[in-house]
Amino acid sequence: MTQSSTDQHGLTRAELLALPASVDVVTAGRAFAIGRTTAYALARSGEFPCEVIRAGKSYRVITADLLRVLRVAPDNDDAAGSSHPAAPIENASLTSAN
Repeated sequence: MTQSSTDQHGLTRAELLALPASVDVVTAGRAFAIGRTTAYALARSGEFPCEVIRAGKSYRVITADLLRVLRVAPDNDDAAGSSHPAAPIENASLTSAN
């Protein structure tokens, strides 16, 4: 048995940013370039690199926490103007009051 090249290497930045809100521990393990067996062992022992949530019999990892630990931030090109919407509104109200 051989592992595919995606199992031996971590996820790309684009793949990380495309993940849903939460992922299984195997996918989160792939982000850290660790295999399935090790990922489950770390999750069971409480030593996984980020917080793991137990949901019934399965383990889930919140993608935002995964990205935080990996220090992967989304590009803010689209959100640049909308990240601080209060500033233009405050300035507009100050100008109209004068």
